[in-house]
Amino acid sequence: MTQTQDEATATAAPRRHVHFQQVRYADLDPQQHVNNVRMLTYLEDARISFLNYGGIDGGRGFGAMVVARQEADYVAPLLPRSEPVRVELWVTEVRNASCSLAYEILDDDKVYLRARTVLVGFDVAKQSARRLNDTERALLAEYA
Repeated sequence: MTQTQDEATATAAPRRHVHFQQVRYADLDPQQHVNNVRMLTYLEDARISFLNYGGIDGGRGFGAMVVARQEADYVAPLLPRSEPVRVELWVTEVRNASCSLAYEILDDDKVYLRARTVLVGFDVAKQSARRLNDTERALLAEYA
């Protein structure tokens, strides 16, 4: 089970959304470390908890968004462990129809992955890109 919390960092760095991710046995590859594709799933879980699309309270106010680009640097192997790792996410850029997010998968001792995702606002009915609205821009600005 995963849980989330929002934290402000102690330095002048952007505010980060923090998602705790449990390493599961099914995430491991034959070398007994977390498979690189599973680490991207950890990013997806953090992104969904950040955007909070729905839920009982109706979510945070984000409309549909799709991944347009994703880059990842695998810094160190993530091994089986009983305690969850942190997936920290923050906003690096907000544009008219897109935004860029940065991530780190880490614990108190080590960074395992650094990544970047470009998200594009998406109109589901029209199946096309859309501009970000003022509510989305304001929410993203909290983490920029």
